[in-house]
Amino acid sequence: MRTKGSGGGTGMVLTVLFLGVLVGALDIAIVGPALPALKTHFGVDDRALAWVFTIYVLFNLIGAPLMAKLSDRTGRRPIYLLAIALFAAGSAMCAAAPSFGVLLVGRSLQGLAAGGIFPVASAVVGDVFPAERKGFALGMIGAVWGLAFLIGPILGSVLLRIGWQWIFLINLPPAALVLVLGAFALPSTRSPNIQAFDTLGLVLLSLTLGGLTVGASNLHAANLVGSLASPLVWPFLLLAVVGAPIFYMAEKRALDPLVRPSLLHTRQLALANGITAGAGLGEGVLVFIPSLAVGAFHVTPSTAGMMTLPVVLAMAVGSPAAGRLLDKVGPRPVLIGGSALLAAGMLLMGIVGGQYWAFYAGSALVGVGLSCLLGAPVRYIMLNDAPEEDRASAQGAVTVFTGIGQLLSGALVGAVAASAGNGVSGYGAAFVVTGAVGLLLLPLALALHASPPMTKAGVPAPAQRA
Repeated sequence: MRTKGSGGGTGMVLTVLFLGVLVGALDIAIVGPALPALKTHFGVDDRALAWVFTIYVLFNLIGAPLMAKLSDRTGRRPIYLLAIALFAAGSAMCAAAPSFGVLLVGRSLQGLAAGGIFPVASAVVGDVFPAERKGFALGMIGAVWGLAFLIGPILGSVLLRIGWQWIFLINLPPAALVLVLGAFALPSTRSPNIQAFDTLGLVLLSLTLGGLTVGASNLHAANLVGSLASPLVWPFLLLAVVGAPIFYMAEKRALDPLVRPSLLHTRQLALANGITAGAGLGEGVLVFIPSLAVGAFHVTPSTAGMMTLPVVLAMAVGSPAAGRLLDKVGPRPVLIGGSALLAAGMLLMGIVGGQYWAFYAGSALVGVGLSCLLGAPVRYIMLNDAPEEDRASAQGAVTVFTGIGQLLSGALVGAVAASAGNGVSGYGAAFVVTGAVGLLLLPLALALHASPPMTKAGVPAPAQRA
């Protein structure tokens, strides 16, 4: 990988990365409060309205490996700035949308762009930051998500008083600032040997992820088995099941694959991707915590939303703390601890979540556990073990596996809750099952090789990479 120096120090680089990731993360948290206004303005039903999120998720999953690969091929700076510019364009299109169809096109652009922001930002950390500060930088970027979900709903509620369009227009000023600062601060890195672009891989991956997204989104939790027979479910899930191995075989034959197969079957990276999918499932379950609060404590939905603050605060504080631990002890102990905390928190809420102390304590444990599992630790492993020429592509794989876990979480929780009778007992059972998934992550984390923190050269000792 050839690298040209950046115009600013690591502090300025981290500022640019932080702001860029904040733009993408804030959009996810801020759109939720606007859904009723969008439904009224465009006159659509709930099934159509769900596509505001579904189409964003789909293009986010496609954008992650695409933008990451382009970053490895043509350079971090141009692709990161392209992603920010596309996100701003999508935001402007959403704000000015004359129809619901145009709004969905804008959301597609936002998702495609956001899919590249976090992987490329993580790859920049690997390029720019000294070995002993990579964990800290990844932790700070990871903390953006907690911050976004803390201020997003509040900011969204305020902006809705002016007009729903401002939910999207608010993205434009920080995006413009990132474009200006990033043009000077970000490094330019590119591969010296560029092969033909893997167009077939992109098409196959898009079809596979599209099938999974549409199929999983149309599953009905109350009648999971029956919904599998729906023409909106089984053909798309079949497409995903058939498409995955075809995509894998195509990548093995490609000169410059979109996702290099070694990133999928190397033992260390395969374990990391498995942990990522499990953590994504745990993160997806967070949306059901307010439902548990409503049923257990008989509070209003708005109050239940405020009761999720312990999770958000724990993630906001835990992410930078986990990043600092990475620089001191390496990723394996952090991931082991995160798996244990996630499992403990989910089991606590599932078994005795009807008591205030257990609800809040479990929420805090889940937040800290997820901060140790999502983002920095697995991305640290990718920076450590993936080839330098595939550094961003490896980060894109993390985003894809996290998204797959999130997609499956809704179907899992809904099916378990429905089979257990819905209500408090149903959601309690769902949290217990998720806690069991957290326990299953423990052997994956224990199976990771005991890598120390990165050396000054940015790699572990050769004997420990074997």
